Amino acid sequence: MRRHPIAVLAVASAILTAACATELTHAGDISVVNPRVTTTTGSSQSATAPSTSDASPTSGPTATATPAPALRWTACQKLQCATLDVPLDYADPSRGTVTLGIEKRPASRPDQRIGTLLVNPGGPGVPGTVLVDAAGDVYSQALLDRFDIVAWDPRGTGQSHAVVCVDDNDQYVSIDPTPNTAADAAKLEKAGEDLAAACQARSGDILPYVSTAATARDMDRIRQALGEAKISYFGFSYGSQLGATWASLFPATVRATVLDGAVSPTDTPAEQSIAQAKGFELAFGHFLDDCAQKSSCPFHNQGNPRAAYDALASKVDASPLPSPNGRPGVNEAVLQTAVVSALYSADLWPVLAKALSDAQGGDGSGLLSLYDDYRTIYGAHSLEGLLAITCLDEGPVPADQRAATDAAIAKDAPHFQGNDAFTIACEHWPVPVAPQVTIDGKGAGPIVVVGTTGDPATPLESTRGMAKALEQGRLVVNQGEGHTGYKAGTCVGAVVDQYLTDLKVPTDGTTCTA
Repeated sequence: MRRHPIAVLAVASAILTAACATELTHAGDISVVNPRVTTTTGSSQSATAPSTSDASPTSGPTATATPAPALRWTACQKLQCATLDVPLDYADPSRGTVTLGIEKRPASRPDQRIGTLLVNPGGPGVPGTVLVDAAGDVYSQALLDRFDIVAWDPRGTGQSHAVVCVDDNDQYVSIDPTPNTAADAAKLEKAGEDLAAACQARSGDILPYVSTAATARDMDRIRQALGEAKISYFGFSYGSQLGATWASLFPATVRATVLDGAVSPTDTPAEQSIAQAKGFELAFGHFLDDCAQKSSCPFHNQGNPRAAYDALASKVDASPLPSPNGRPGVNEAVLQTAVVSALYSADLWPVLAKALSDAQGGDGSGLLSLYDDYRTIYGAHSLEGLLAITCLDEGPVPADQRAATDAAIAKDAPHFQGNDAFTIACEHWPVPVAPQVTIDGKGAGPIVVVGTTGDPATPLESTRGMAKALEQGRLVVNQGEGHTGYKAGTCVGAVVDQYLTDLKVPTDGTTCTA
């Protein structure tokens, strides 16, 4: 059962240039007070499990946490940068701290400044500061003029002590998701077990502390350090889950919140996996239908690209296309990952069509490139951060649900079935599941939730579930393709901008067609 990152690849083209100019995997420091845990700088040793004495995970930080100090901003390229030490364990601050990397793009018109807009691009596992680096390509001028755009690398990512498990995840991402023999199945299982062990060996000191709930508490520490009683928040994809958690924990500090591309907080991990697989299947069907209707589509195949794809998938499963030395052959896993990568944005459909056509002729380089984008676009270790956060938040799918979940995906999303080493690793994870936060947004006021009809990673129905779970959720529907719906200059962009700048709350169910 494959779980895919829900990072906002819809703006990846804007973020990629900025991300490549910055070292995203430079880990911050952990300063440990508890003598049972090794003090480290960037590398990791074994760790004591975090305290679970916080009996109310929906409460704010414990009384033992001291107020956050003011941030000290320094110039970094054209932006401002700072760091903030936050407790490793909010239930027991005596355990030590982890240092968060933070970036700010100040409001272009200080005289019209509203305040801080805290932002997150999704993931999990994505360094949030890439969204500040690319802010000029993502947000409208209205938001850039009136808000300080502030982002941080969530604990376990980027400059905030990134989770690092392996030097190269290629062998784990490319392993056959639908093994045909017992030996291949055992190889897949062993890869997941080895990956979990590698994470413990190299990042064991941070693994117990990277939950979504802990990062949501970090958000309030950042607010304190900014010196603002209330702040606004705009989260894409997994950033929606993060923002909903923060708003539920600290409702009195919320000025406005936008969640774009959310998952239902009431769904089980198995239900989320099924919904996401169905979302990718729907989006892939839209891609194939579009290609079938256009004779100019490189993968047109006399109007039957679906049959051509199925034939190609069977071919590479039996005999992978050759790749450069040291790289995996283009097999079923590489093919499926390449398709997933391209489905995040309809702008990539022509790229996918060309890559599939080339693969028919024996050239798998285009598919390998899309596969690599998925693996590394947000840094070499972003998938490992995703793994650590997901396993800590959700744990493995219970054994009694696994077969039924796999069967449902095979039936409703046949092009996206199977397992991978990252999913299996959660079954061997060395850290117990973290306490969960009830997401309800009570007391946070109206929260705008954006869902897109053709979203593969966070399907519209799942996003509806988030809007319904929130006390004052306001759903805005974007009729379109790709992951997430906000784009400056569009209907959704105007609705979101008016809400954030003027607190004009849209009518629940507002639908945008352009």
